[in-house]
Amino acid sequence: MQILPGGSATFLLLLGVLFGAFAIRSALRLGRVLWLVRRGEHAEGRCAERRMVDRGPGMEHRYATEYVFAFRTRDGRDVEFTDSAPGPFGFEVGAPIRVSYDPAAPDKRATVAGPGAWGPLLVPAAFAVGLGVLALGLLYGFVAMRGWV
Repeated sequence: MQILPGGSATFLLLLGVLFGAFAIRSALRLGRVLWLVRRGEHAEGRCAERRMVDRGPGMEHRYATEYVFAFRTRDGRDVEFTDSAPGPFGFEVGAPIRVSYDPAAPDKRATVAGPGAWGPLLVPAAFAVGLGVLALGLLYGFVAMRGWV
């Protein structure tokens, strides 16, 4: 009994498109972070809080550590934000860190990526490359199964 029309080929197409979408999403995140590091404003910030977040029942790693960073913009506004994957060892509360932000929306677009914290760059890069290669392989499998190669 076939669940999908086209069988395995359709399954490969759907998985390839899904993984491709996640690869594109990671690449866009990487692009935003790179833009902030290269062209954004820079400020001295600090790790304001380190907390455990419950990701819900049924998750393999149910609790995750979330870091909240704080900084003051050039015009004097105090901003707090969270950033994903700050690094392999994390930060202590109160630790100083360089923050790169977009002056138009510092509360929405800020990162700690840069010297001392390459995690926000490396994690999306790894996902973009890994998922991109996987998506291309699945899509190539779809094309090969259809006999188009």
